[in-house]
Amino acid sequence: MVHDTAFAARLASDAGRLLRRIQRDAPPDELGTRELKDRGDRESQRFLARELAEHRPDDAILSEEAEDGTARLRAERVWIVDPLDGTREFSEGRDDWAVHVALWERGALASGAVALPGLDAVLTSDGDPRLWQRPERLRLAVSRTRATPLVQRLAAELDAELVPMGSAGFKAAAVVRGEADAYVHTGGQYEWDSAAPVAVARAAGLFASRVDGRPLEYNNANPYLPDLVVCNPLIADELLGRVASILEEDAR
Repeated sequence: MVHDTAFAARLASDAGRLLRRIQRDAPPDELGTRELKDRGDRESQRFLARELAEHRPDDAILSEEAEDGTARLRAERVWIVDPLDGTREFSEGRDDWAVHVALWERGALASGAVALPGLDAVLTSDGDPRLWQRPERLRLAVSRTRATPLVQRLAAELDAELVPMGSAGFKAAAVVRGEADAYVHTGGQYEWDSAAPVAVARAAGLFASRVDGRPLEYNNANPYLPDLVVCNPLIADELLGRVASILEEDAR
């Protein structure tokens, strides 16, 4: 049997190639439409579900694009997938979207892969952690359309540069790739938005947690996991401290 991480990488990569073909072949009048978004979600989900059923038939699945059930709560192995993370960017013909494939096993993330089809790249949870350096000026990966007030205040307090980009996976991958130093999110997410990116980030030696420092937990009955920090480990304490101060001020 192919190793789980290699399998995750192959699935994410192949789904990404499928999506690139759909994106490339879309007529101009479909760009930015719900129809193109739905086609991408549907075809990628169909591919991933078929591959998992064939090669990992005994495992459970949690996917953004499939009906959820209670069987996964009793399973020891659960694949957590986002067939198309960043449908808006995908439908607009942009490159800053991703495909997420992660494996949760017996209480923890065990493997993960994030495909960045627009960059022809796949990041995985294999490999050794890197030696990270403390940045001279912090770069925060933020939404290109809706940076949250907390992140804007955080950037002002830290004199950080805001680096706008698309999907959640693409932003976390920017930290892994060294193009940003942190991704702080408080706008609401689900487990499939962060599972694979967090598995990849931790393998690279990055810090990942909830914004209040609590651990990220997966395969919960309610998959809503609304906030996230992925960052250079050398700035984690300072970043969490600043976030805590902002949240305390807001609560007063």
